[in-house]
Amino acid sequence: MKKISLILSLMFLSMGLFGCQQNNDKKVDNATLNTENLGMNAEVTEGDFVYRLVTEKAEYGENEPLKIYAELEYIGDKKEVKISHAASPFYFPMVETIRNYDISYRMEEPALSTVILKGEPLRTEYRGSGGYGSQDKKEYIEFMKRIMNQEFPEGYYVVNGIADFHVIANEETKQKKEYKLKAQVEFRVNNNSN
Repeated sequence: MKKISLILSLMFLSMGLFGCQQNNDKKVDNATLNTENLGMNAEVTEGDFVYRLVTEKAEYGENEPLKIYAELEYIGDKKEVKISHAASPFYFPMVETIRNYDISYRMEEPALSTVILKGEPLRTEYRGSGGYGSQDKKEYIEFMKRIMNQEFPEGYYVVNGIADFHVIANEETKQKKEYKLKAQVEFRVNNNSN
């Protein structure tokens, strides 16, 4: 009787573990294949500003140009506001999650100013990124060369967008208010998309 009970217990335990393994496999497949759940638009509001990060498609074909952009809208009480920033207030660093590759976004950092009119968002499109060093692995270098040429290989990408700027909060004291708004969108690149 003890043997039968032990055998039945082991059978149920094995079936339970096998079922859990199948569920975990399905979760991984859904995470990497399901484009319905991709975040294509993100919006963050802080103070008098709204930051938007958008990818126009959830899935792109391999080597298809990406259509990603960022917007900054002023929603405060004034007719316009002047912001100070690097070459652009927008950064588009990415991660390709299947390979776990970071795709850096470098920018020149002159001190520039831009006037934003209330209700008229400042908009900038993604125009490329990436980089590599001589010590990096060959696969990484080949991947980055394609990224830098805006020929994105098949993969799952997360854009960790940033709007980094400041405004003069007090004209008399020239006290600055710093903003670093962050948003995230995701997209896939598939080698058989149109």
